[in-house]
Amino acid sequence: MPFQDRQEAGQRLAEALERFKGPDTVVFALPRGGVPVAAQVAKALRAPLDLVLVRKIGVPFQPELAMGAIADGGELVVARNEDVIALAGVTEMQFHRAVSHETAEIERRRRLYLGGRERADAKGRVAIVVDDGVATGATTRAALRAVRARAPKKLILAVPVAPTESLGELRAEADEIICLESHEYFLGVGCYYADFSQTEDDEVIDLLDRYGAGATRG
Repeated sequence: MPFQDRQEAGQRLAEALERFKGPDTVVFALPRGGVPVAAQVAKALRAPLDLVLVRKIGVPFQPELAMGAIADGGELVVARNEDVIALAGVTEMQFHRAVSHETAEIERRRRLYLGGRERADAKGRVAIVVDDGVATGATTRAALRAVRARAPKKLILAVPVAPTESLGELRAEADEIICLESHEYFLGVGCYYADFSQTEDDEVIDLLDRYGAGATRG
């Protein structure tokens, strides 16, 4: 098993990102599972931890099939999967209705996790987007575009594990990709962790308290 848990994966990822240690770096996590990974990176690099909130936009009659994703890294970005939209026969009205539903969920999570917290400034800095792994890449693509909109001088995707095909499709979205384990035949992110238990909201909030912008680290 490549990784014991998200904390160990984050520690190993931090080692691969050591050259970015310093005041010009900011770390963005995809909650919830990406936060424990990103917290270890933020801790090691002495960089502030922030969130990029992402929601998959599912096909109405098959919610697990992504026809796009929406992300908020300071402003909302919608990424469409035109092939899926066309094949599923989804109308523009259906798509926009789904976007509205997921936007409401992002707003709820923003209030829950971030509230009135100070947000990390990415402009002119190295922005590292971290998750616990990549599957299809739909939500990751939206997250990268949302952080790109904040004008970092360099945008990096850093993940412990991902399918080779998805990484290839994401190379146009990031300036650099750091992935510890890539697999041509991918079994699902959780299959590469001994412990892939759910990350709870309280853990996300606690890690932001410890490593977020303006936090006293512990």
